[in-house]
Amino acid sequence: MRSIYFDKDIPRLLLVKALRRAWPGVVWSALSPTRYVDLPESPLPGPKWLRVRNRQCGICATDLSLLQVKAHPSIAPAAVPGIQRIYLGHEAVGEVMEVGPEVRRFKVGDRVVMEARPFGSPNCHTQAVEPPCRFCAEGQNRLCENASLGLGPLGVGGGWGDGYTAHESEVWPIPADLDDDQASLIEPSACAVHGVLRRPPRAGENVLVVGCGVIGLLAIQALRWIAPGCRITALARYEHQADAARRLGADDVIRETDPYAELARITSAKLYRAPLNRGMLLGGFEVIYDCVGSPQTVFDSVRWARAGGAVVLIGLLLDLRAIDLSPIYYQEVDLIGSNTFGMENWQGRRLHTFDLVIERMRDGAWGHAGLITHRFPLHEYRRAVRAAADKRSGAIKVTFEL
Repeated sequence: MRSIYFDKDIPRLLLVKALRRAWPGVVWSALSPTRYVDLPESPLPGPKWLRVRNRQCGICATDLSLLQVKAHPSIAPAAVPGIQRIYLGHEAVGEVMEVGPEVRRFKVGDRVVMEARPFGSPNCHTQAVEPPCRFCAEGQNRLCENASLGLGPLGVGGGWGDGYTAHESEVWPIPADLDDDQASLIEPSACAVHGVLRRPPRAGENVLVVGCGVIGLLAIQALRWIAPGCRITALARYEHQADAARRLGADDVIRETDPYAELARITSAKLYRAPLNRGMLLGGFEVIYDCVGSPQTVFDSVRWARAGGAVVLIGLLLDLRAIDLSPIYYQEVDLIGSNTFGMENWQGRRLHTFDLVIERMRDGAWGHAGLITHRFPLHEYRRAVRAAADKRSGAIKVTFEL
């Protein structure tokens, strides 16, 4: 079974991180913690587990951050014991090939998408913890308080490979009327929808989407559906991203490298600058969705939010940088995290984000045309990664066809 994985080998990770600036190719060298291997097929690790053969898998920024060793080993999650091997690829569409004797949700031949969180951390269900923690009991498995217990087996394989083993709680059924392209976008679409639902805009509010990669574009689509009366401004770096943002519903698209003045104009805010400061808006956006999560975008976002507004982190660069958060204090701005997806309260119903997205797709109300721009077989993974990492390629979503 072909697979690409990342080992949490701290000395190796630090060495590659130090060498990467002078030698970018070190991430493909024998020094890298990432490996492309052929693994033996392992038996199912438990009665509620199943085996999936992959059909298609998208490349996510989280995968790239690990492969390119951009994640810093001293970030907060590193303090929590976890798995040592991370199999890359979680936007995976596959077919169930084998089920354990106690699997009830699936049968051989079913199409599924991976619902496990990107790093594949265990939860109460996969570890057979009874009673489950309060979050797993509510279906919020990504917030499991027992994720680091180390009980029971772990799945083998991921989306960047031929297949994987998973607990039945870690995959989600795909309706027959959705094609594989739509199915491969369920997971990133759910991340965007969950982020918007963490702080939905009210009618008439000015909202800003920072970053027009695929998550930012899907957030624009989610905003246009969830809060049709809001005014959406998007920050895009490349022209093809700007075109897609307009097509999906953005009212204004900004491409300036220093957009402070233009954002002040759009919101009728007052712009103040200082010799040692890029600027500050007084009276900016009610809600900002940061779909990049870099130190620079967080630095700017809290300055573009109006007093009492909110910044929602849908994306996050797993690195350490000093950030001036004083506007959060002085302007009482809420900084809100959004971790993938989970159970949502929507129009009087309690349901999973995946189900919300699937409903929209089946109604024909969730556009996906043009979002998958590049396709590669797995053995061309280096070309695929280069296309996904360098948006000058015109890439929005790059996918492996397996």
